[in-house]
Amino acid sequence: MNLPPRQLACRALLCLLFAGSLPGLAEAAPPVVPGATTRAALAARIDAHIAQPRFAAASWGVAVVSLDSGRTLYAHRADRLLVPASTAKLFTAGLSLSVLGADYRMPTRLLANGHMPNGRLDGPLVLYGMGDPTLGTRTSTDWAEQLASQASAHGLRFVDGDLIADDSYFTGPTHGSGWEAGDLQSWFAAPSSALSVQENTVGITLTPASTVGQPARLAFTPAGSAPVLAGQLLTSPPHSPDDINLYRAPGSDTLQVFGNIAIGTPARHYRLAVTDPARLAGEQLMRALKNRGIHVTGQVRVIHWPQGSAGAWPDARRLGEVLSPPLQDILEDGLKRSQNLYLQNLLRAVGARQLPVSDGFSSSETRGIKAMQQWLQQIGIPPSASLISEGAGLSRRNLVTPNALAALLVHMATQPYAEKFRDALPVAGVDGTLAGHMRHTAAENNVHAKTGSMAHTHCLAGYVTSAAGERLAFAIMLNNYEPPHDAPRASRELDAIAVMLADYRGQD
Repeated sequence: MNLPPRQLACRALLCLLFAGSLPGLAEAAPPVVPGATTRAALAARIDAHIAQPRFAAASWGVAVVSLDSGRTLYAHRADRLLVPASTAKLFTAGLSLSVLGADYRMPTRLLANGHMPNGRLDGPLVLYGMGDPTLGTRTSTDWAEQLASQASAHGLRFVDGDLIADDSYFTGPTHGSGWEAGDLQSWFAAPSSALSVQENTVGITLTPASTVGQPARLAFTPAGSAPVLAGQLLTSPPHSPDDINLYRAPGSDTLQVFGNIAIGTPARHYRLAVTDPARLAGEQLMRALKNRGIHVTGQVRVIHWPQGSAGAWPDARRLGEVLSPPLQDILEDGLKRSQNLYLQNLLRAVGARQLPVSDGFSSSETRGIKAMQQWLQQIGIPPSASLISEGAGLSRRNLVTPNALAALLVHMATQPYAEKFRDALPVAGVDGTLAGHMRHTAAENNVHAKTGSMAHTHCLAGYVTSAAGERLAFAIMLNNYEPPHDAPRASRELDAIAVMLADYRGQD
């Protein structure tokens, strides 16, 4: 179906706006079928499911391993490289737990780069970020007020210089390798930054005017986050079709707003990625300093890679610091919601800890991926089985085998943080992206697994305990598949296999 570009833009944005709520929708209970009692019977059921005619052009890969015996219960093309989508986050999660530790907290610091006699700073005040993706969220709503209060407690009253927002702790581009240009204005592809705030998104509310022909009202949250605007969205007659267009060209800071919205239409809400999270963070801190009675003569200035900076500002005096929640909490929030920013920031935080490679410049992401490759080899996953290029799973360059995913899960189950890792995964019928899945089955409150979904790609990988009490790790991957109009949603096809594993009554 061909649509005019403006309608395409509007429909795409509507899909992006509401997509976040879909995983929580409850699904109808599947028919009750007695569980398989032998491995052969289980294999026959899975084989029959994936061999249905609607999957003729699709690519399946499945691996199921017993955590109790170490044996493979089922495999179907388990050494085939497939696109993992967000199940790639499992690799980032495992790496960050291994390198940084479950209790690691990311600092954000306020530094005085100059002499400060009698509360007067002769030089810039520096906001230095080190990757905390939670600033401005429910866990850290008052981060700017905390820093301003700490600075005041140190006696700061006057800054004769600029407020510098420095996010150069992360080197390299703010988008992950392989992220598609068409996604970069969307909330789910928000830029990764060492100074991240409000999950690097801006909320937009569009309200029609009270008179036909007048511009609609635009409101932005958080305060001060409005981008550069161009164009005009007009109020159209009652019951006329809406034609709402929000477009920012790749690499541009200008948001084009045009089209029309019918008078009397309820306000519409959207979320888009911000272009400069560090500046937004700096402006929020500037307001907090002013409210605390600290006067800054200069303006908010930003330092991004590859601008020259003073590194971690070794000669500066620390006036304040706020810490992120423990890494375990960041992982839980990031995996439950499949929050791309959180996992990409964690990968780059690992990379920032690594020494640069010897053959010239390498980004934080590149160094993080290098550390991941070395770690995977150490735990027995060969480089040919896991080709990961970024930390969130947004890239179609990522390729992994079901066996590699299953091996990762088996390894994680043996680590001291195994329970924390398992608890961070969505739980079927309970929370996260699996809240509405597999209800009223043996998988409910049993399957702990990461979902992965993008166009024509659907994956599920995690843990389940069978009806016989056997603990299993599984990876189910379906690529190159678009459901026919009369077929179940693709996610239900994967859920069906997970339910078969939960119902399995055999014992390996």
